Amino acid sequence: MTADVSPQPIPAPLTRRLVAEFLGTALLVAIVVGSGIAASELSPNDVGLQLLQNSIATTLGLAVLIAVLGPLSGAHFNPVVSLADWWLSRRSGQPGFSARDVAPYAVAQVLGAIVGALLANAMFDVPAAISSTERAAPGTLLAEIVATAGLVLVIFALVRSGNARIIPAAVGAYIGAAYWFTSSTSFANPAVTVGRIFSDTFAGIAPASVAPFLGAQLVGGFLGVLLVSFLFPTAVAAAEPVRTKVSVAVAKS
Repeated sequence: MTADVSPQPIPAPLTRRLVAEFLGTALLVAIVVGSGIAASELSPNDVGLQLLQNSIATTLGLAVLIAVLGPLSGAHFNPVVSLADWWLSRRSGQPGFSARDVAPYAVAQVLGAIVGALLANAMFDVPAAISSTERAAPGTLLAEIVATAGLVLVIFALVRSGNARIIPAAVGAYIGAAYWFTSSTSFANPAVTVGRIFSDTFAGIAPASVAPFLGAQLVGGFLGVLLVSFLFPTAVAAAEPVRTKVSVAVAKS
C-alpha cells in the first residue's frame, strides 16, 4: 500500500512545515546513527553485517518519515532537495517551492540533524564527541556525486512522471541500495552530513571530511537537476504544485 503525498489545496503555514522538517531530519539522523551504534554493539566483528543492519533500518525509517511528513512539508530533510525543488519549480513556471523558504528549510534541517545525532548518542549512553572518522577521498567524493545526483533524479522523475505516490518506497529503496553500491555509503545530504559530525561512532564523519562531502553533494544535486530537466522537461500533471509531492532524504545516511 503506497502513501498518498498528493498536494494539499492550502499549503501548511511555514512554521508547521519547518517543525516537520526539523522533526523529520532529527528522526532520520537518530535512525542512521542509532542503528549504526546498535549494529556495532550487536555485530562487533562483522562490518558487513553492521552495514546491512544500518541500511535496513535507514531504508524503512526514511520511507515511513516521508510517508508521514510528505503531505505537510514535502519531507525534503535535505538542503539539496530543497534547492532542486525550488529551481525546478522556477524553471517549469508552475507554482511550487518558494525561494524564500529555501534558507529556513535548510536551517531547520541542519539543526534537526544535529539534535538527531545527539539524541541517538543519549539513547545508547554514548558520550557526546566529535567524530574522528575521516571519509574524504577521491572515490568517496565521486560516490557522493553519484549518490546525490541519483537521489534528485529519483525524486523529481517520479514527481514529473505523475508517480509521486511511490516516492516514500522508492526513495527508501534507493538510499538502501546506495549504501551498498557507493564507497561512501551514500550520505547524499548536507544536513545529515553535518549532523553526523557529532557522533564518534560507526556512522560518524570527521569535520575535515565535511566540506569536501558538501561540495560533492552540491555538484551531484546540480547534475541531478540537469538530468531531470533533460529527461522529464515537463510534468505529467502540470497543475499540481511540486512542493507537496517532493520527499526525501535523504538522505540519508
